[in-house]
Amino acid sequence: MSQKVNTLTISKQTARRLILACQGLYPPRSLTGKTGVKKFMGRVRSIQFDPINVVGRNPDLVLQSRVRDFRPRMLDELLYQDRQLVDNWDKMASLSLAEDWPYFARHRSRMQDIFGVPSEVVMSLAPVVLDQIKREGPQSSLDFKHDEKTDWTWGPTRVSRASLEGLFKMGQLGVHHRVSNRRYFDLIENLLPKDLLETPDPNQSLEDYQTWHMLRRIRSLGLAHLNAGVQWSGIQGVKSPQRRQIIDRLVGDGALLIIEIQELPGQVFYLRHEDKTLLKKVQKGDPAREAALIAPLDNLLWDRKTLSRIFDFDYRWEVYTPKKKRKYGYYVLPVLYGACFCARFDPEFDKKTRILTVRNWWWEAGVRPDQEMKDALQRCMEDFLVYLNAEGIKVSKMLLKKGNLEWLADLV
Repeated sequence: MSQKVNTLTISKQTARRLILACQGLYPPRSLTGKTGVKKFMGRVRSIQFDPINVVGRNPDLVLQSRVRDFRPRMLDELLYQDRQLVDNWDKMASLSLAEDWPYFARHRSRMQDIFGVPSEVVMSLAPVVLDQIKREGPQSSLDFKHDEKTDWTWGPTRVSRASLEGLFKMGQLGVHHRVSNRRYFDLIENLLPKDLLETPDPNQSLEDYQTWHMLRRIRSLGLAHLNAGVQWSGIQGVKSPQRRQIIDRLVGDGALLIIEIQELPGQVFYLRHEDKTLLKKVQKGDPAREAALIAPLDNLLWDRKTLSRIFDFDYRWEVYTPKKKRKYGYYVLPVLYGACFCARFDPEFDKKTRILTVRNWWWEAGVRPDQEMKDALQRCMEDFLVYLNAEGIKVSKMLLKKGNLEWLADLV
């Protein structure tokens, strides 16, 4: 099949709608309950985990923007009771569908090569760690009385913790549950079904695996670009030359479509052939515009270059930026309206008083909120307060007056 046959040209506005539709954000919060969480996960397959909790952990924030009645307990139930999701290592630390476990066999094998060497620090304490878990059940790093330290990826850490981490990466241990962000590990055979653990790797070769993971990642992105970046991280052995080879082969096989955007000459993007139906759907009409607060590590933001090209929105997560060098704030959330980013929101949540504070709000350049937008933003914030189980919202009078935020007044 020729590349010409597999090439479609669309407008930037259509590209925005397409990406959002692929990621369950067009419109946002159109799914409900745990069924909605599973449906979204079935679509993107994986979401990035980060434990920082200002107004929820990153996966909680990802889900609240797609699932109208989402509560963090739903995610914990799917992970640690239903075992339909699993803590995994995909694009960095992630949450994935448990059914995908066999596909990550090569990653676990690679971790075994790195950490499973008897002379390495992980294995020096592994027999003790595994024996204690077998005898006493799920354990956290605090349950081990070994104070010896070693250098680890984040700095000096206790050998017992390094051993737990290594055994988790190798797939011998899984996360039984969390208390806040502290993980309690158990033997993986106690957490996942035997038939799933014994399912052979569906990918017969490294090339098969790389092709599978590339397609899976494109599915998570919606519309993909070949630029180097974190959106491709975690795919074993795939650097720029391999990405190009795999993409060209998938285009030739008809699995991917080439997407050109009228306003971006010379730029080439890729869409899974199965998602052509979504493209046709977004070209038919525009649903009622709704607003959403987007997680800092949302799948939508994985490719910051594409975000800038297509959405004309530049975003940097400033958690690790020194305070004096921050342009906005520590944990600022992008605000989506329809198919555009309209603002940035700096939140603070007091978990004792259950009060959400609007520390700051910045409208994007050129945005002049009309009543339709204000009504959508008010609905969005009402849903966000319910997600947080908040008792109220606090906004300074100065910000209300000068920030064009009178639509928040009814919530205060």
